[in-house]
Amino acid sequence: MRIVYLFLFVLLFSGLVKSQEKVTFLAEDGLMITADLYEIDPKKPYILLFHQAGFSRGEYKETTQRILKYGYNCLAVDLRSGGEVNYIQNHTALLATQKGFPTDFLSSQKDILAAIKWVRQRTRKPVILFGSSFSASLCLLIADNNPDVKAVIAFSPGEFFVDQITVKDNLAGLKKPVFVASSKRENPYVTDLLSLAPSSFKTIFAPKEGPGEHGSKSLWKSNPNNNEYWFALTLFFSKIK
Repeated sequence: MRIVYLFLFVLLFSGLVKSQEKVTFLAEDGLMITADLYEIDPKKPYILLFHQAGFSRGEYKETTQRILKYGYNCLAVDLRSGGEVNYIQNHTALLATQKGFPTDFLSSQKDILAAIKWVRQRTRKPVILFGSSFSASLCLLIADNNPDVKAVIAFSPGEFFVDQITVKDNLAGLKKPVFVASSKRENPYVTDLLSLAPSSFKTIFAPKEGPGEHGSKSLWKSNPNNNEYWFALTLFFSKIK
C-alpha cells in the first residue's frame, strides 16, 4: 500500500510541463470554436475539458499540466457561453456575441459535439469528457448512447436547463463510467441528481477535509484540499485505463 501511495505522489507532483497550441474548428451552426490543444502523443487518448459559466478555457490552465501526467492528451475548449478567467479571454463567446449566435447554456452542446468530432478525426479512441458546472451537465447528457465518449468527469453538475430539459431524468440509462465531484455542501444535491444513473457506473465524491469548491476550481492549488480531489480522480483514472 505504501508503494501505491508513493506512486500516486510521484505521478501527481512530477515536473511535466507541456505548452499548448491554439486551434479552431467549426460548430454545426457555423460558429468558430477556439481551444487549446495539449498533445503529448497523438496515439494517446484525449480528454476534452469544458469550463463553467462566465469562464473560458483558462479554467484549465493549471489543471491540464497535471492531467497530462496520466498519459492523456488534453483539449481545453472555449464554449459560446462564457467570459474570462485566469487572464484568458473566451474567444468563442466573444465571436458568438459579435456574430449574433445564441449564447445560452444549452446551445453550448453544439460546441462540445464539435470538439468531439474534431478530436475523433485525430484518433480512433473514444474520448473522455470533463465538464465544470453547467458544462458538466452537458457532458453527462451528451455521453448517453454516444459511442465516441468513453467516460465522463463532471464537477458540480446541476439542473441548469430547467425550462428546456431535466438532467436527472435523462441520466437513468447512462451506462458510461462517470466520476462526479462537488463541494461538501453540494453533495446531497449532486447525489440526488445522479440517483437514477446505474450505481455500477458512477463514482460520487465530496471532500472530507474541507468544504471544497464549486466546479473544477476544486482542483486548483488555491483550494486548500485540492489534493483530496486529485487523489479521488487518480483512483478513477486507474479504473478506466
